[in-house]
Amino acid sequence: MKNQILFLVVSLISFNCFSQILFEKGYYIDNTDNKINCLIKNIDWKKNPTDFEYKATENSEPLTIDINSVKEFGIYNISKFIRQNINIDRSSYSLVEISKNKQPEFVEELLFLKVLIEGNASLYSFSDSELTRYFYNLENEKIEQLVYKNYKNDNGISENNHFRQQLYNSLNCSSISIEKLNKLEYKKHELLNLFEEFNNCKNSEFVNFDSKIKRKSFNLNIRPRINNSSLSIQNNDDSNLNSDFGSKITFGIGVEVEYILPFNKNKWALSLEPTYQSFKTETSKESSTTSGGILKSVVNYNSIELPLTLRHYFYLNEDTKLFANATYIHNLSGNSTIEFKRADDSTVNTLDISAAGNVAIGFGAKMNDKYSVELRYGFKRNLLNRYVFWTSDFNTISLIFGYSLF
Repeated sequence: MKNQILFLVVSLISFNCFSQILFEKGYYIDNTDNKINCLIKNIDWKKNPTDFEYKATENSEPLTIDINSVKEFGIYNISKFIRQNINIDRSSYSLVEISKNKQPEFVEELLFLKVLIEGNASLYSFSDSELTRYFYNLENEKIEQLVYKNYKNDNGISENNHFRQQLYNSLNCSSISIEKLNKLEYKKHELLNLFEEFNNCKNSEFVNFDSKIKRKSFNLNIRPRINNSSLSIQNNDDSNLNSDFGSKITFGIGVEVEYILPFNKNKWALSLEPTYQSFKTETSKESSTTSGGILKSVVNYNSIELPLTLRHYFYLNEDTKLFANATYIHNLSGNSTIEFKRADDSTVNTLDISAAGNVAIGFGAKMNDKYSVELRYGFKRNLLNRYVFWTSDFNTISLIFGYSLF
């Protein structure tokens, strides 16, 4: 087992060298207004960048350029960022640091704003680890932040929803009423819908960059598997009861719901995978303390496992990606026992299996976003955790095959 764990760890580390995000066709505009076509490393930024990597050609070395040298950059048909000296309110949402001032506390900063909608009325966003702010402007007007702020007063926590008034003053359209704006939330999808509605109302051509990102959020996967499981049990009070059941090949099947996290180019995912597994075997040995001279140990272990997995993908090309997993497995074992019997099959003692959870790591590959294979190693699971004088080691190595239904 130690050699298998070492092999798995080394393999996982080695696969990190494949952790690449493709350079895609894009451009940037420098401080002299020159537009340079190039290839930009698209990392599907969750936080607005302050620099980016690019290559002049497919075979050239990557270079890094920062916000001080670039007015604008974009990846064709995917995303666009513009540089702005902009007033931004960074008031915290944290209850510990929340402001007592209702009004925004603006600070001028040099930022790349992400363009969400570009048209007669344009919408932008800025995100970092602590906040998300939205900005807007009408054609040829100055870009301003849409003001939303939590603040503390004598009545507790209140909201400054001045962004609704800003939009009412600016987006003059018969279909955009004060009643509609009073219900508007400071959320991306609601603001996107509103700006689309306004541009359509004005018969203005516009580009919705957010809609250009084709994102698959969920996968439903059928995952049969071949398990190589081993079990040994120990009694701390009577070593004659110790049993080693060795290893056995078994089969199982799971149904996995995988959620692709909406950042970093679809490289991170969470999944939940209810899985059925069964381990049934027996062993016997001579025992001077047992009538008949033989002690048989019989294990009958059936369970529904609930693995919760964090997965990271490594793209090789458009059709193939590798992945690595870290998994916590919650175990539901019902009507599972370990029985001790004499030579005539009469029962000496019965232990109920009540397995604790365990962790697992794995790696694999997925092809054409449809077929997958994974090798997973499950670390020690104690099947007898309700007993004081008993311990057990249950380990499983699984070869898992996957097919995505959608």
